[in-house]
Amino acid sequence: MAEEPVPGSEQAGQRGGLSVVTTAIDGVRVLHLTGEIDHHTCEPLRQALNTLTADRPRVVVDMSRVTFMDSSGINTLIVAYKNVTAADGWIRLAAPTAPVLRVLQLVRVDDLITCYPDLSQALAPQSP
Repeated sequence: MAEEPVPGSEQAGQRGGLSVVTTAIDGVRVLHLTGEIDHHTCEPLRQALNTLTADRPRVVVDMSRVTFMDSSGINTLIVAYKNVTAADGWIRLAAPTAPVLRVLQLVRVDDLITCYPDLSQALAPQSP
């Protein structure tokens, strides 16, 4: 799998504890997140997800380095899911940490957006 930076958005931002680095792996846009996602820090994630302009976008959000997420992060992911699926694309979550996975499960976002245990599984082609 070839990984390459996405032009103009390699570092979407770091503000108060959240870093978003965007790459492309075999045509899939991968958002690598580091830090906490809350009301004060989720804007870089929102911006990175709002720049998805491709037809049938394919997105993986790597959450392996996210230590905390509140309802702001949940809302951001749900909006992204709606936008991406409306464009006939898909979004997947890779390797959410235990505290983040717990939040996703409590509000049942994991029923809406599929969570994978690691990045390679999230990037793998899925059977219909």
